[in-house]
Amino acid sequence: MQVSKGTHRIFLSLFFLISGFSFATWASRIPTIKSIYHFNDAQLGTLLLAMPISSVLGLPFSGWLVSKFESRIPLSMALIINSLSLILVGFSSSLFSLIIGISVFAFSLRIFNISVNTQSITLQKLFENKIIGSFHGLWSTGGILGISVTTFFIQHNLSIETHFLWVGALNILLTSVSFFFLLKNDRSEKGNKIIFGKPDPYITFLGLLVLFGAICEGGMFDWSGIYFHDVLKTRVFTYGYLIFMTCMASGRFFSDYLTVKIGLPKTYILGSALVFIGIAISVIFPFFWPAMIGFSMVGLGTSSVYPMTFSLAGQSKKYSPGLAISIVSTYSTLGMLLGPPLIGYLSHAFTLRWAFITFGLAGFLLNPLSRNFFNYKRKLDG
Repeated sequence: MQVSKGTHRIFLSLFFLISGFSFATWASRIPTIKSIYHFNDAQLGTLLLAMPISSVLGLPFSGWLVSKFESRIPLSMALIINSLSLILVGFSSSLFSLIIGISVFAFSLRIFNISVNTQSITLQKLFENKIIGSFHGLWSTGGILGISVTTFFIQHNLSIETHFLWVGALNILLTSVSFFFLLKNDRSEKGNKIIFGKPDPYITFLGLLVLFGAICEGGMFDWSGIYFHDVLKTRVFTYGYLIFMTCMASGRFFSDYLTVKIGLPKTYILGSALVFIGIAISVIFPFFWPAMIGFSMVGLGTSSVYPMTFSLAGQSKKYSPGLAISIVSTYSTLGMLLGPPLIGYLSHAFTLRWAFITFGLAGFLLNPLSRNFFNYKRKLDG
């Protein structure tokens, strides 16, 4: 069956949408899980450690899988396993089963993320105009849909079991149908082995950029609902997460145009400033509307970091796109490892409001890091 590049783009876009929907379904229900198990912030932070630890374990598998198979195979299998683990989380009746469900969810999500980004970079080569930002925009759009559905279900007192069962079953159905329309024969024949020795500065700089982006983005995913619930005392606690994801999605759809218009270096600097100022507003003025404005700015600021950085990783002269993304994703996972649990411990010690300063500092560091990266890239390009 001959499939056009436009059809490939449509169905790959659907996978980004499904993934964002699934992740937001989990993240927006974290306050529900906290209430069910009566966790304090430190205990919740410890529970959330299961995700980045499992994600780290998934990294070597993902790098191996995308080097041995067409990316559509690990992509689809990982999303099906991810959906089954989401259902397990919803039906967990003990702390042990909850941890197992969360761990498998994160493990499979890491394999999916590297596979889907590898496919997107390969597909980008078939188009003259930039399209990668739109994929990440659709991931965030899926997140908005996920939060919206969660908000509706919370307002109508639908149980987390039924919620996660419906989402998991829908994702499995869509994955099974869409698999046949993804790009084939994209396995790279070279650059699939990690070269040990002196670290590659090109990859290291990109890794540090996604590390600090992940600290901010991952922390906002896990703690924005808690912030609105515990600090702002908002009954429908998904508002903060919803506005953050809405602005992130908007920024990602606009990022392809913005990077062409003002360039990658200025886009990183703009994003850094928006994150820092947005967090400052939210912390200094801990009220509903200032927090909504601040979370909006953070969403816009973080929106371009992942698509820009993964796109640059795919241009590595040393590694294949799949392996370069896998290595850079290691730093992203480290950011996820440090961010959410760190906020939990800082919140327990100093209150959640002041712990949020961590995200502002992470956003601020994107500025000097991006400047150093582009200085190095200019020297590398001659």
